[in-house]
Amino acid sequence: MRPISAKKLIKILKENEFMLSRQKESHMIWKNLKTNIIVPVPLHGKSKPIPIGTLMAIIKQSKIPKERFK
Repeated sequence: MRPISAKKLIKILKENEFMLSRQKESHMIWKNLKTNIIVPVPLHGKSKPIPIGTLMAIIKQSKIPKERFK
């Protein structure tokens, strides 16, 4: 798996019914209203890739299949 940009990650979250709950400085908090799963997304530049470790943690928290993050 390769790192993806925050912009692409946000698009994937939106496609999986996550909504922006709040934002504080450089972090957005996304929430799925059906499952109440909360996922933080760092915004250190929308086009800058999210580090693979951080991305894997977000995938695990969101419970979205890895295949959708390609």
